[in-house]
Amino acid sequence: MAAASSSATTPGMPAVVELGAIPRLPRLYAKGVVSGIGRKGDRLPDRELVVGARVDGEPLAAYDRVCGFRYGDEVPATYPHVLAFPLQVAQIAERSFPLPLAGLVHIRNTIGVYGPIRLGAELTLRVHAERLGPHPKGAQVDLVSSAVVDGQTLWLGRSTYLARGRKVAPSNVEHLTEPLRFIELESPERTAAVWELPRDLGRRYAKVSGDVNPIHMGRLRARLFGFRRPIAHGMWTLAHSLAALEGRLPDTYRVDVEFHKPVYLPSTVQFASAEHDDGWSFGVRSAGGVSHLTGRLTAA
Repeated sequence: MAAASSSATTPGMPAVVELGAIPRLPRLYAKGVVSGIGRKGDRLPDRELVVGARVDGEPLAAYDRVCGFRYGDEVPATYPHVLAFPLQVAQIAERSFPLPLAGLVHIRNTIGVYGPIRLGAELTLRVHAERLGPHPKGAQVDLVSSAVVDGQTLWLGRSTYLARGRKVAPSNVEHLTEPLRFIELESPERTAAVWELPRDLGRRYAKVSGDVNPIHMGRLRARLFGFRRPIAHGMWTLAHSLAALEGRLPDTYRVDVEFHKPVYLPSTVQFASAEHDDGWSFGVRSAGGVSHLTGRLTAA
């Protein structure tokens, strides 16, 4: 990991750890697998990782191409997650984190877009963990990320991860970054598009996002983690869904999504959407009706 410095914060708030650069994901994955062996406990580390970043044109253009966005000077809603994701992994990879990195499943994501982030913007990325608690299938935790420009939070993301079979005490939900909102997410019935997903989609998205989790990278590596074929990144599925709605989104909005069954590669899936008074509902499912993602987008 890049050199870091710590600074004290107000009582009851996480300690701030400032990184010199965004850490490299392959090294973090290796560290997380090794350090995750034998982890126990039900307390989250009391720290927030902070790093500066810049929105550069070439990486953004490559991301837009893979995800289906039109290239412009404003970043799509899912791109700040790509920039902040290494800080999420850095949090989880530390031995003081109670859940192991290997086997964590991304089950839910919330994104708030509160203003445009433009090409060339200098960002401050902040990531902390909260809301560790039981889940019917194990334990879950939220990694909360924010992107700040000139002192204003323009983007906020909450990624919920599940560790199957783990047991933890009920969570302490005080001092949450934002009020929790659980809404019923149902995929609309009308099919808006059919997507043919190629075999190498996982490798292509990994190249532009840095997320080189082996379950996305090829058949043999996916089998080592219990998948018969590589699977698409959930955040690619969300990004491609928002790209399908591009041009019809409000200036500020919130997206709530749940990830269901994995999307195996290659495959054919259907994208469905429906417009409502306050936004859109959307979903991705296979031709056989298996749900992969359901989401709701509302004006903020």
